[in-house]
This record gives sequence, structure tokens and C-alpha cells, in this order.
Amino acid sequence: MSESLPEAEQIKRESRYLRGSLRESLADEATGALRDEDTHLSKFHGLYQQDDRDLRDERRLQKLEPHFQFMLRLRLPGGVLTPNQWLGLDEVADRFADGSLRLTTRQTFQFHRVFKENLASLIQHLDKLGLDSRGACGDVNRNVVTNVNPHLSASHQTVYNAAVQISERLNWRSAAYEEVWLNQPEKQTEEEEEPFYTHRYLPRKFKVAIALPPHNDCDVLANDIGLIAIEENGEIIGYNIAVGGGMGMTYGDRATYPRLATPVGFVPADQVVDACEAIVAIQRDHGCRTNRAHARFKYTLDDYGLDWFKERFAEVHGWPLEPLRDYTLTDSGDRFGWTEDDEGFHHLTLFTPSGRIRDFEQLKLRTALRSIAKIHSGEFRITCNQNLIISRVNAKERSAIQKLVDHYGLDDGSRSTPLARNAISCVAFPTCGLAMAESERYLPELTDKIHGLMEEAGIGQETIQLRVSGCPNGCARPYLGEIALTGKAPGKYNLYLGADTGGQRLNRLYRENIDEEEILAELKPLLSRFAKERKPGKGFGDFLYQSGVLSANTGPTDFHEPLIARG
Repeated sequence: MSESLPEAEQIKRESRYLRGSLRESLADEATGALRDEDTHLSKFHGLYQQDDRDLRDERRLQKLEPHFQFMLRLRLPGGVLTPNQWLGLDEVADRFADGSLRLTTRQTFQFHRVFKENLASLIQHLDKLGLDSRGACGDVNRNVVTNVNPHLSASHQTVYNAAVQISERLNWRSAAYEEVWLNQPEKQTEEEEEPFYTHRYLPRKFKVAIALPPHNDCDVLANDIGLIAIEENGEIIGYNIAVGGGMGMTYGDRATYPRLATPVGFVPADQVVDACEAIVAIQRDHGCRTNRAHARFKYTLDDYGLDWFKERFAEVHGWPLEPLRDYTLTDSGDRFGWTEDDEGFHHLTLFTPSGRIRDFEQLKLRTALRSIAKIHSGEFRITCNQNLIISRVNAKERSAIQKLVDHYGLDDGSRSTPLARNAISCVAFPTCGLAMAESERYLPELTDKIHGLMEEAGIGQETIQLRVSGCPNGCARPYLGEIALTGKAPGKYNLYLGADTGGQRLNRLYRENIDEEEILAELKPLLSRFAKERKPGKGFGDFLYQSGVLSANTGPTDFHEPLIARG
């Protein structure tokens, strides 16, 4: 094995197709953790080993190991599941996790505080529901996400089908998942277990999203592959392909940066799955494997150039990209309340703050949704903004579901402020090991205070996109927020401003390492000016550029430089 390869790359290659010693780690009752090498492999199986950071110091003083636990994430392409699956997930949340379900920004579920002894039982119950966590994390293609446009039922079904097909094509194939978690006997064969990924897998994680213009609720350009559906006469004829998006960066390392995917060409609808496989193959074969901080697809493209990519694509795919088709992306938020599609089904979008579904003191959200699932015959759909759609409701069910919504006081968009409804946060403390500051637990307080400033300025009902992340890695897609915070230390954040509402412009670093008092002091005069000087149809992010508060973004490599017009 080459000494130049980082440890994570060597672990993959020597893992026997992701088996490692996971079975032995799970059987070790002396610790709540997995072996070090297995913690990396477990990500491919949809798991992250974590510990309760609220208890770290206390346990250290008591000379105890950290309070180890796991986050488990589902693979759920397109974010669609049945009421029966919902009820099954609701049941295991109590039996094997912390009693909550969390909707993620990638249209799936996470279970938190799962202890090692419960992992196999949880995954076995998921399997009985027809669900799995294979490839929800790790250096492979992750959950494929799509727009959620229930009022356009035919087109939504088309992009959903594409998401499922792409997910299946790019799923890893090894029998390790069945052997480790489902108690199947070890595979006794010498045939190639990973015909696509091989024993190397990918250099880093890979993400695919599908948008249905003009809506962009999946932030399509934040992904390694962004597919923009092109419709003619009500039918999706193909997809514009954008490549090289990614939100992650590292503070102080100018070689890392957020990047929006670059539109490069069009493929017909019947080629889209093959096209995605070809693009992932290019990253598999040419992505950096000696420096994990430089291993995402965006860096491969910036190293080699888009002309090189187009040439490689034509070689691998067998056909060149066609010229881009015209499209417009106008908004990235969800539509709340009831809508009706062209087949006569009804859909109810509910606001679920930070995607956390549990029974709160004032809102029995989990109980309410369990009650709805028991009478619902359609679907549940998760949005990339961490909200939930009660989908494909027939006319007879609608009144019964509305009664439950009213009884439990669920928020159909009428009980919260526009700022809160358009806010996204990551989990952060106490479970995420990367978090530097609060996010989910801080978001309600922060939105209330910023909304207070907006009320003072007379724009309390204005829609502004707010994103909060506990670190710079971008799980909450902070660099696409009109206002965004990324954690620097407990109580300290970097303040970013200036993204557009359609997800086609990154924001800019405005102030660094400031606390809440300074954040509010910076925002107050800007919101006041916005109220007085804004132009019709222009959002807060656009205003900041038009007014000269921010200067033009000159490129991703100097993203971390604040470009502020002072004076």
C-alpha cells in the first residue's frame, strides 16, 4: 500500500469491501465505541459515531470514556415514504433512539442517540420496512434529492423516478451490509463485489440533486451533480447538467471553498442515469486521493478545467453534452398549506422547525403525525428545507386530516413568521463532533430576535432566507442564505450576507467571529435600509448588492475574503 495515501484511503482499500472488523466491534461489550478503523467504514453503512458533548467534561473528570452513541441516516431517494413506513420509523424512534425523528436537508431521516447495542436491531427493523441506510454517508454517492412540487404531479413523478433510478445505479453493491447488520452468512465467492466503485470507492462523498424549474427548493447548484429538468408541452424531455457544487470549507484554508455547480450541457431524459454514472466515474478515476481536503469533485474540476471535463464525459458516456436549454430558477423555499395537483389529489405542507419531530411541551408534533399516518392512504414527502408534506390526500381524507391539524395546532405556515419558515439549521451541539457553536438549539431564539428587528423596520412579513450552521462544513447550506451564520466558537459566528432567493449566488463573508449582540447590531441598520430603499420584487440579498453594501463576487477562490464597500 502506498505510504502517500491518507489513512482513510488505506482503510477503504483494505476493508474487504467495507466489512472491516465491524462484526467484532459490535460484539465488544467493553466499550460503547467501534474500533478506530471501523468508525470510518461505518459511515458507508449510514452511521456516524458521536458522543454527548454536554457530558464530555463531566465524564472526563469521572475517568469514564465519552458517552458514545451513533447517528443513523436513511437512504431515501426523493424523500418519499408510505404511512406504514412512517409508523414503523415512529415506533423504532422510541425503541432504539432518542424518541425523535429528524428531517434532514437531504430529504431523509436521521436517528440520534442510538447506542451500539441497538444498531443492528434498528437496521433490521428498517429492512422489514423496505428501508436501508446503505450509502447514506461515506465516500460514495449520497441520498439523491429532488424538488417537491406536488401540484405538478406528472413532472414530480418523473423527477422522483429519476432520483430513485440514479440512487439504485450508484448504490454500493458489497454484501457487507447484509452480513454485518442482517445476519446473513459471509459471501463465499470470488466474483467482483463492486463492479463500479471497486475496492477504492470514491475519493470523498458525492451528491446529486434534481430541480424542476422555476422552483429550486433542493438548492440544486449546491451539489456535485445538479440536474435541472427541462419541460416542453408538460413533459420532461431532458436535463441541463451542472457540475462541481459543494458547500464545505475549512476555516483558514484558502484552498477550500464553497462552490456552485457550473451548468455545462444538456442530456435527453433517457440518458440521465447513464450520464450521472459517467460523471461519478470521472471523479472516481481522477479525483484527488492524497489529500482528503482536496478530494471533492469541485476541486477536480477546478484543477483540470471544464473543457477537460466535457472531453472526459464524451469519452466515458459515449455521447457529448448537448447545448444548454433555457431555464429560470426563482425561489428555493417551500409552499405551505394545501395545494391540489392536476390529478385531483391534495397536499399539505407543514412547517417543522429544524426538521425535529418529537412531542414538545406545547406541541405534540410526533403524536399528531402518528395520528395522521393511521388514517392517511397517500404518501409523506420530506422537503430539502426540513419540512413535511402530507401528500396525495384524497378528497375524503382531507377533512379528517385537517381536523387533526387543527386539534394539535400544527403549523401550515399560518402560525409562524416568514423568517422562521425559511430558516434552516444543522444539528450541531450536543451530538455533532464537528460543531463549534450551537445551531438547532439556538435557531428559535435567533429567529425571534431578527424578526423583532424586522418588525421594528416594518418588514416583519418579508421573506428572508436564514441559514445557521454550527461549523463551516455546510450541512445547512449556509452559503446560500441571504443571512447566514457559521459557528466559530461557543456563542461566536461568522456572518455571511447576500445570496439570492433562487439559489444561484453564494453569499459573502461580512463579519467574522462575532457574538449575538454584534450580529444584531450589524443587521439592524441593513434591515432598516432594506425597508426604505428596496425595489419591488427584489429580495434582501439582491438589495445588499444594489445598494453597494456588498461588492460583486469575483470568484470562488477568494470566497473567504470579505468584499465590503465601506465608508
